[in-house]
Amino acid sequence: MSKAQRRYRRTIILGVLALAALVWAAVEQFGIPLETMLELALGSAIAVVMVIVAAGLVVSVWQLLRWLLRRRQ
Repeated sequence: MSKAQRRYRRTIILGVLALAALVWAAVEQFGIPLETMLELALGSAIAVVMVIVAAGLVVSVWQLLRWLLRRRQ
């Protein structure tokens, strides 16, 4: 495994641990119910999926239009 790969994996692991610590702090220290945190996480995941799907549709339409315009010439 190269040094860059190790650094990348370490960054991913540290990011996930930091997110877990943030959720733990919100639940334990500030008294936010776990159900609320799960709802927020689910809502965020759905929003990310919607953005990815929208971007994919825009790119698909863009490529279709380019193909149609090239075919016309």
